[in-house]
Amino acid sequence: MILGIGFQDPFLVGLLALGLLLVLIVLGVRVVFAAAVVGLLGLIELLGWGPAAGIVGTIPHSKSSTYALSVLPMFIFIGFLAFHAGMTQQLFDAARKWVGWVPGGLAVATIFATAGFAAVSGASTATAAVFSRVAIPEMLKYGYDRKMAAGVVAAGGTLATLIPPSAIIVIYAIIVEESVGALLLAGFLPGIVSALIYAGIIIVWAMIKPEHAPAVTGYTWGDRFKSLPGVSPIFLVVAIIISAIYAGWATPTEAGALGAAVVFVIAILRGTSFKSIRGSLMESAKLTVMIFSLIWGVLIFVRFLGFSGLPEAFTGWITTLDVPPMVIMICILLAYAVLGMFMDAIGMLLLTLPVVYPAVIALGFDSIWFGIIVVKMAEVCLITPPIGLNCFVVNGVRPDIALTDVFRGIALFFVADVITIAVLLAFPEIVTWLPDLMRN
Repeated sequence: MILGIGFQDPFLVGLLALGLLLVLIVLGVRVVFAAAVVGLLGLIELLGWGPAAGIVGTIPHSKSSTYALSVLPMFIFIGFLAFHAGMTQQLFDAARKWVGWVPGGLAVATIFATAGFAAVSGASTATAAVFSRVAIPEMLKYGYDRKMAAGVVAAGGTLATLIPPSAIIVIYAIIVEESVGALLLAGFLPGIVSALIYAGIIIVWAMIKPEHAPAVTGYTWGDRFKSLPGVSPIFLVVAIIISAIYAGWATPTEAGALGAAVVFVIAILRGTSFKSIRGSLMESAKLTVMIFSLIWGVLIFVRFLGFSGLPEAFTGWITTLDVPPMVIMICILLAYAVLGMFMDAIGMLLLTLPVVYPAVIALGFDSIWFGIIVVKMAEVCLITPPIGLNCFVVNGVRPDIALTDVFRGIALFFVADVITIAVLLAFPEIVTWLPDLMRN
């Protein structure tokens, strides 16, 4: 009981707390603080000061010591070190030489390069920041439309949410207690499909308006093959991580650690300075602490939701609706699209999954398939105004490109994401094929 106000119905307390949380988020309070404070107040109201303090006090240690979470710093470190070792620039140069000749070639090269970098980074904002420095200057140099150049980088960065190693996929796996390895494998083919649809949208647009995205020619087959050794370390790391998880001879954390060790050795052999390596470690530590703090704060609210009975009530209501399950799924995805306008991707998943996930499973949907679909929705939220985080990252790195131009530039890719989600809804085998092979 707080300030002498007592509510007899835990469900009512849950609804009031959910409303308060949404108000705080709209007012601009960071999700980690809003969720932690509201969750603590809710637990105090339902259980009293002593039990609430005991529950909240154990969350940071119990969740930090979860083995599955140890994969996050490994994947994050791989991405930052690969950038400081110069692999990013070589990846973009190789993609430009191989696909620059198609309509919108540099933009297509950027998409494929971001997909390649996503396979060693796991962080969408880091991918967007890196290619804002690498790809945008090249596209502007060849006369690309500024809005399109910025939109390509912002959208390409989102591929890191699907293509393993993905930090958001790991977080989903931890929340719903699903296999991290199976989910990481499940994101591989949808990530490729998403990249191909992005590339197709660019090519069609460039054919309609060639002055916005001219092709780049002049590279010989010799130039193309000479570019491959420079990107071989990235393919090596991807092969190590995927094969280790698929074959089962290493856990995702062990595969990530092995990948980080390989990138570290390559960086040393390439003469990467100690300052750059230290910078990679510091950036990895900062991003890891940010993600861990967000998990701690939101899990306090999640514990409160469990005591309120709100998830069970929502599941019961959903399962009694007299409509096809796929219609309900589409409505859930539309709700995620709206939430993504006001919340960051990780916070949105952490807050909603404890309520939505039990209902989705009760409707008969596959846990891994739903995970990839909802992570793809989180990817859409990274480019959805007004809180499209990747758009802000591109604008922060390139302040000469107005934020409004960045948001205009992602319009085509929003259409591409809708197409991708429709494909994954219609053909769930794209998601489940690799995990099924691993299990068998």
